[in-house]
Amino acid sequence: MKPGDSITVPAYAKVNLALAVGPPVDAGPRKGWHPISSWMAAVSLSDTLTLRRLPDDSLSRYAVRWDDAALRKSAIDWSITKDLAVRAHLALEGTEARALPVQMRLDKRTPVGGGLGGGSSDAAAALRATAELFGVRTAASELRALSGALGSDVAFFLDEERSPRPALVEGFGDRIERMPGARGSLVLLFPEFGCPTPEVYRAFDAVDAKTSFESRAESVRGMALAADVRGDLFNDLAAPAELVAPGLRDLRAAVEAATAVPAHVTGSGSTLFLVASDPDHAEWLTRAVGEAFDPARLAALAVGLV
Repeated sequence: MKPGDSITVPAYAKVNLALAVGPPVDAGPRKGWHPISSWMAAVSLSDTLTLRRLPDDSLSRYAVRWDDAALRKSAIDWSITKDLAVRAHLALEGTEARALPVQMRLDKRTPVGGGLGGGSSDAAAALRATAELFGVRTAASELRALSGALGSDVAFFLDEERSPRPALVEGFGDRIERMPGARGSLVLLFPEFGCPTPEVYRAFDAVDAKTSFESRAESVRGMALAADVRGDLFNDLAAPAELVAPGLRDLRAAVEAATAVPAHVTGSGSTLFLVASDPDHAEWLTRAVGEAFDPARLAALAVGLV
């Protein structure tokens, strides 16, 4: 592509349909890290990344803003060079040892810090779009290696397809096995508060697991192979998240009372999701939540798995 050309791509959010977490590693370069086994799937909620190629002697320009349709906005109070999409672009420049000047605009809809992987998805979109815009012939394995320094979820979004396929994600997010396509409708629930991930993991470490990580990881694999989103989903970080944010426990119970549907935590929270039987049911659940809760306290959005 030539200067002036542009690319616009979606950066889909994800949910952890099932998540097993192991005890922290006690030695080596990853000391303190927790191995995971997670059945991940992308959902139709997405940010939008637009890149325009600039002349080779230009300086890159970046803008990050909330889309008008975003349901849960928060302050964009981080330095622009700390944004994961910007960091991804700069990392690819470093790997290529040359400038790849762009004008980047990121329109966000995925809430920050809600366990939906929005920043990681933005980073993956930036890597792929920049490579396409400049004809960078970087192998998928090289992009995955580059993504490791950006975040453990980034590699999941670096699928061969524009929308990531469901996957079993293991290890430290670096072992990704694409799974049969899960189909279904969900309702995402966005509380007014977040759950700080480091605090959730500290709470996890303080709670004795009732079953072995290996056994729970095997259960996750079975769910992913069956591709059944109506199964007995679980998340090892749900109870720790509720210890960190007791309001999440109360909100979850109230949602289940209002909808008669189990409410699941994705990632380390605070986003919840409901599994609907079909799109019409998802819309009904969205209305039911809207009638039972002030949108300022809990916002609801019907989405599909992609």
